[in-house]
Amino acid sequence: MRHAMGRRAALLGSVGLPLLGRPALAAFPDRPMTLIMPYAPGTVAGAYARAIAESLHARFVQPVAVTHRDGASGTVGMRALAQSPPDGHTIAITPLTPVVVMPHLIRNLGISPASFSVVCGVAENILGVVVRADSPIRSMPDLVEAGRRRSLNFGSPGPNSLPQLGIVRVSRATGVEFNHIPFRGDAAPITETIAGRLDFASIVVASGTAGIEAGELRLIGVFSDRRHPGYPAVPTVKEQGIDAVQLSYVGCFAPAGTPDAALDLLEAGMRDAMLTEQFTSVAQRGRVVVDFQPRARFGPLVQREYESFGAILRALGVTAE
Repeated sequence: MRHAMGRRAALLGSVGLPLLGRPALAAFPDRPMTLIMPYAPGTVAGAYARAIAESLHARFVQPVAVTHRDGASGTVGMRALAQSPPDGHTIAITPLTPVVVMPHLIRNLGISPASFSVVCGVAENILGVVVRADSPIRSMPDLVEAGRRRSLNFGSPGPNSLPQLGIVRVSRATGVEFNHIPFRGDAAPITETIAGRLDFASIVVASGTAGIEAGELRLIGVFSDRRHPGYPAVPTVKEQGIDAVQLSYVGCFAPAGTPDAALDLLEAGMRDAMLTEQFTSVAQRGRVVVDFQPRARFGPLVQREYESFGAILRALGVTAE
């Protein structure tokens, strides 16, 4: 299932949701909805969020506004979600960073997996390293060797974001340190890499698709445990001899305490939105690795990731500030 990119039949076969009666449909939603994106605009995630919002609007006959609440590696937007009424009218689509990583890094953050009701899994955000197309760095071993000779500057979508943690893993595996410059979202480090002001960027690969396919960027490695299906010729970082794997999932969440009836409807709405031609077209153009997971399966995954990152960060010597 997680190996599919827009596989419509696989999505349908994975859900098995019960049919819901008209009273539940009439009760929810009864007013406009908000879909929070906790990262800056300008990425493929924003494009597919708008496609989902349009599908939910058609399904529920209520406006669905997409709003970007970026900052602090996604925690600004997710705190806003956690503080919203738990009635299903406010949801968010996010990588798991603010839910499973940031609570281990910031004392009294105010959110954790317990702050949210899982709606479903949406995608695997395969992470990767990009350099400018004319860079002499053509592989991850090249990057490490260049880093031994001089200090390399790299950008990521935020402090302690999963793309940054991927580079931390490279440093731990090779002993080579890189100078991290955090940004708010993927767009800025991509721009700075193309402009030559950064040596490389660690990003969600889908966010760099336009630059890669325009010949402005070169993808030199991915942090998944498999190659990106849109770029099968690019080996994983681990395949290149560096033991650095960093997985990243994207999910849809509602505030904790959202009624099951609303979650059922939202899950079904998300499933069907991800089958629409508009969503699949955006996903395919952006090389999004679609991975719908019903909440019965995705909820335990979120909890496992939270516990796993706690152990990983402790092993890295990272403590909450």
